[in-house]
Amino acid sequence: MQFATLEAGGSTFTLRRAQRGDLAALVAIIAADSLRAAEETASADELGPYERAFDAIDGDSAQLLVVLETADARVVGTMQLTVIPGLARRGATRMQIEAVRVAEELRGLGLGSAMIEWAVGHAREHGAALVQLTSDARRADAHRFYERLGFEASHVGFKLFL
Repeated sequence: MQFATLEAGGSTFTLRRAQRGDLAALVAIIAADSLRAAEETASADELGPYERAFDAIDGDSAQLLVVLETADARVVGTMQLTVIPGLARRGATRMQIEAVRVAEELRGLGLGSAMIEWAVGHAREHGAALVQLTSDARRADAHRFYERLGFEASHVGFKLFL
């Protein structure tokens, strides 16, 4: 399912729902991230955990895994959107944006901005009162990027690894 067509750097890109066949490319994009490289593997013979995660995401109507692809169908970006109903803020629905990635060679063309703008519109269409995301504390460039798009660093996040 195609959601949007983006123009950048003289090329056309498509935002669409991820398919299981995209999995190896998605894992490679995530594994190319310098902060995640030690945790991830792009090896095709080690996709089992990613396949299980993909199936769970794809089977959950509150989740949407999106890919960005080139005109020749090469996957070059991704993000995961989650609709979160809640009681706080007078029963407000939130949209969580996670795992935003654009292939390094395509950064600076405005694709990340276009992806986030599309995600915000998608959140509005789903009745979300706010859009939230987290970003690793070490990602100063990403923080500036999100602030340029209107996001505010309003909370402190905590994680407990199990």
